[in-house]
Amino acid sequence: MSSAPHDIARARKASAGFIVVAVLWILGALATLVAIYAIYVGNTTRAMAINDNAVVAEGLVAAGVELAAYRIVSAPKEARPARGQFALRMGRADVAVAFRAETARIDLNAAPKELLAGLFAVLGARPDDAGQYAERIIGWRTPSPAGAQDREASLYRQAGVSYGPRGAPFAHVAELWLVLGLPPALVERALPHLTVFSGRAEIDVRVASAEVAAAVAGMLPERPDRDLSQRAAAGPSGPPASAGTTMEAGDTTRVSVRVDFDDGRRLAAEVVILVRDFGEDPFRVLCWRDDIDGPPTPPARTEPRR
Repeated sequence: MSSAPHDIARARKASAGFIVVAVLWILGALATLVAIYAIYVGNTTRAMAINDNAVVAEGLVAAGVELAAYRIVSAPKEARPARGQFALRMGRADVAVAFRAETARIDLNAAPKELLAGLFAVLGARPDDAGQYAERIIGWRTPSPAGAQDREASLYRQAGVSYGPRGAPFAHVAELWLVLGLPPALVERALPHLTVFSGRAEIDVRVASAEVAAAVAGMLPERPDRDLSQRAAAGPSGPPASAGTTMEAGDTTRVSVRVDFDDGRRLAAEVVILVRDFGEDPFRVLCWRDDIDGPPTPPARTEPRR
């Protein structure tokens, strides 16, 4: 009978040890939950901050585009600026805006073969190859002849690709990646000088790039390249327009906006606008691209069968 108190004491100690272990497990589980919750709160806070910056950046880009449009429409149509730039400070960011008439670029749907071939030659293609590349572009945008064999489509079939020419105007400059026979490196160099929004065969050499101006000069053997390369020195009015050139800014303008936040974040956007009288709206957006770092990424292509 004397051992009973000792057994009870041992049982109490064992029970107390079990309780301590259970409490420690519960505390450990709670600590884990607290840590997980802290990580969740931190990630949520960062995500909200990023989203907040994205919303603010979108508003700043829209403000830059609207200010550029205002500068264009505030001038008489015949005296609209073909290019311009300005900067502003809003909120916690610096905003840099530059705009240039889309007639500074070669329109894939309106340019003649000579101008397209001239651009490819300026970018490094051999003259014979440049002419063939231009023919493929013309073939891509030309409707199929009714009741006759489509020679252009047959070239794509013979090459073994799973698509044919559009037979209609280019919808986007990135379609150039799909045109048969064009070297990818040449397409990449050409894209910054091309557009589908000008709608004009003529080029405004006052604001065109040196490559485009040289391509135009190749169409005008009576005028040396140096005459066009000095177009900016002629002032806003520029030299008299020649064949293949224009002195009008046109209705479409490309606006580039860069937003630099104080925390180091940066966003770049490129917006093409159509400036016309739309009633309450003085312009419409034709194309909007964010985070512009270079030419568009080529789409996946089907390799020709061998």
